[in-house]
Amino acid sequence: MSRKRVVDGTALGYAACALAGCLWSTGFYFGKVALAAMGVGHMVLYRFLFACLGLSPILLRRGIREAKSLTGGEWRALLLASFLGVPVQFLMQFKGLSLTSASHAALMVGTMPVILALGATIFAQERLDKLGWLALCGSTVGVGLIVLSGSGGGHSHPANANTPHLAGDLLIVVSLFISLGWILINQRLMRRHSPLVITVYGLLAGTAMLAVWVLAVDGLPPVRGVGAGPWLALAASGVLCTATTTLLWNWGIHHVPASRAGVFLNIEPALGSILGVELLGDRLGPLTWVGGALILTAAVLLTSRGRVEADGVLE
Repeated sequence: MSRKRVVDGTALGYAACALAGCLWSTGFYFGKVALAAMGVGHMVLYRFLFACLGLSPILLRRGIREAKSLTGGEWRALLLASFLGVPVQFLMQFKGLSLTSASHAALMVGTMPVILALGATIFAQERLDKLGWLALCGSTVGVGLIVLSGSGGGHSHPANANTPHLAGDLLIVVSLFISLGWILINQRLMRRHSPLVITVYGLLAGTAMLAVWVLAVDGLPPVRGVGAGPWLALAASGVLCTATTTLLWNWGIHHVPASRAGVFLNIEPALGSILGVELLGDRLGPLTWVGGALILTAAVLLTSRGRVEADGVLE
């Protein structure tokens, strides 16, 4: 493969990860809107049902034929990743969201790039130098400054009425460690298979596992009595924040090292905080500008420097 095509694929990979981070940034807000009308299990189930609906055209067009190339061992790995990435991660994460504030939930997500870089270094043989680690840490600090700056003032809002709670914060952090397994297993599978196939079948399998658990524990999800706002929030979180973002992220880490892609996960809490501030009528203080500068500097630093040695990136 020519050097130009490698460079173009890398640039598009970074762009895909960045766009995924932007769409993910709305997830906690939509989650709060939906949680006002139903419980955690039913909300997460509806989110993934909408996601599967959005992915159905891809499945009908390409997925059935290409799925035949997966071996038995690869199917087992895909099912394990689906179990970790859908029912375990999301039920735990949104249970945490139901116990804490949206701003604190966003702050906890700011720890993900460091978790991802550490996991990629240990399990995927990716090498990140001292400057790269400094950039990731600086980006995470920037997220914290933005969220802390925007969480103190403004007016209350029903979708963000919960107060910060340590148990909720810790559940979200644990869910991020679990998502590391999902990311790294998917990256390994995408060395041999299309990101579309891994994404579609991973979400379908995970949704089936989720449905079994939720129906057994919580019963049938509500249909009547749910307002238009929660339904729109569920549809947006499913199609945009789950189906589209997972496709973009899986395609992105198919072309760039996971350790470097991790910096774009900071867009989620950063932009999510700004979105929350705007919806709540808060003012952006100096800490927000400092945090934004740290995140942008880290992103430019990690994506413009020399090549990272990584066994998990296809060329």
